[in-house]
Amino acid sequence: MIMNPEIEYFKIETNRIQPKKGRLLIAEPFLNDAYFRRAIVLITEHNAEGTIGFVLNKPIEINITEVLDGFPDMKVDISVGGPVNTNSLHFLHTMGAQIRQSEHILGNVYWGGVYEDVLNLAKAGLLDPREIKFFLGYSGWNPEQLTTELNSNSWLVAKTSPSLIMKKHSAQSWESALLTQGNRYKMWINAPQNAEFN
Repeated sequence: MIMNPEIEYFKIETNRIQPKKGRLLIAEPFLNDAYFRRAIVLITEHNAEGTIGFVLNKPIEINITEVLDGFPDMKVDISVGGPVNTNSLHFLHTMGAQIRQSEHILGNVYWGGVYEDVLNLAKAGLLDPREIKFFLGYSGWNPEQLTTELNSNSWLVAKTSPSLIMKKHSAQSWESALLTQGNRYKMWINAPQNAEFN
């Protein structure tokens, strides 16, 4: 492949989309952190006090009954949400007002709410596994921290859709997300995970 030396392929364009609730943070290819390496993070809160989000593409193969006592045995997606409070469980869902105190994120996607409502729906057989995702832990930044990381090109901010948020994710989802961001970011897909090998 012939590369133009005048183009900084791993520098994010200066007119990037600003972070806000319902947008994604897509890790740059050399971000070498166990939680965030080639991660896609959904922002669920972004304000003057900081940013909260959940890593979408770090699934773990455990059964929900290993995490929640009394929950029906059903195949639901469980992911590592981030490095903060990894012993806490959070959820995204598309059940809206059926889960009281849910916070609207984007389209038909909501964050959290009254857990007993989720449990009751599941026990009644009214919870479709495709309507909910669970996360162990979450990702959090203070305002200065995220700004610094964005300025150092650690993250690409991107728009997304409810269907992309709720789909079943895998390690390859990072590549799929980049393919939707234009030719400039397709270059990232073939970058080695260790910058020293480039």
